[in-house]
Amino acid sequence: MAMKSTAPTMADILACSKSQNLDLQLKTLGPFFRITARSLETGNELGRAEGLVRLWLGGKRILHLDSIRLQRETLGMEKSIFGIGLFIGAVAIRHGYDCGCNVAQLLAINDSDLYHSKLVKFYIRIGFKAVHEVSGSTLEDLAHMLVWGGIGTRMDAEIDHLLLKWCTRFTPSS
Repeated sequence: MAMKSTAPTMADILACSKSQNLDLQLKTLGPFFRITARSLETGNELGRAEGLVRLWLGGKRILHLDSIRLQRETLGMEKSIFGIGLFIGAVAIRHGYDCGCNVAQLLAINDSDLYHSKLVKFYIRIGFKAVHEVSGSTLEDLAHMLVWGGIGTRMDAEIDHLLLKWCTRFTPSS
């Protein structure tokens, strides 16, 4: 499988984050995970992500990205808020890959039309595809709302595709 030699390793992603003054920590408990990003300058938490590796029909594993929360402190930083989210997301995606997941799933939550639109565009730009609008108006939506805890745009991405798309961003320069 050629992908392994070109995709960024977890060590690559963590080294790249340190060069941006970010300390990323991955903690797991069974299928659950939490990623925390802290500033190496202040020690303050800048963001976190939580999710789990779900076993699905036929033994398929899915990376379920439950939440990404970024602190207000990130708004005043030189790095964009989405830049820090990308680092946190890269750790999550690499963790999913290392756990044997092929697909990552998330809900771009719809708290406000403006923010939701920006969030969906961001996720599409980094390699996700919209698969279902969860508005709460159908029985199918009810199942999505129970799993995801809200309304928004359900999105999927192939993990191999994400790692290859992001590889130049996280591969250490020689």
